[in-house]
Amino acid sequence: VQLQASGGGLVQAGDSLSVSCGASGRTISGYVMGWFRQTPGKEREFVAAINRNGDSRYYAESVKGRFTISRDDAKNTVYLQMNRLKPEDTAVYYCAARVLGYGDFSRIHSYDYWGQGTLVTVSS
Repeated sequence: VQLQASGGGLVQAGDSLSVSCGASGRTISGYVMGWFRQTPGKEREFVAAINRNGDSRYYAESVKGRFTISRDDAKNTVYLQMNRLKPEDTAVYYCAARVLGYGDFSRIHSYDYWGQGTLVTVSS
């Protein structure tokens, strides 16, 4: 499956932004989908994940209550709605797909497919 993230941009602190991840090649219905982010000089970190059925969501503590992950399998797309953005949310955001449907969804190396990132910049 090929993944492509889009929707990043420059926003101000407190604003909202939604990024999306379109898939091609295969339907995403068979995958756990996740979002990760990375800033220069730092390791890529987990942001959010959603299980195959879409009825369980997992978030990093730093974004819990502000970000929402969702999926639309009919559109083969995963979304990350980001509210009350902070300057520390500035990063390149990556989407990823994972075959294994159980276990720790925050583990970066458990994901099988990765998309190109989209840059989100939050100014103070």
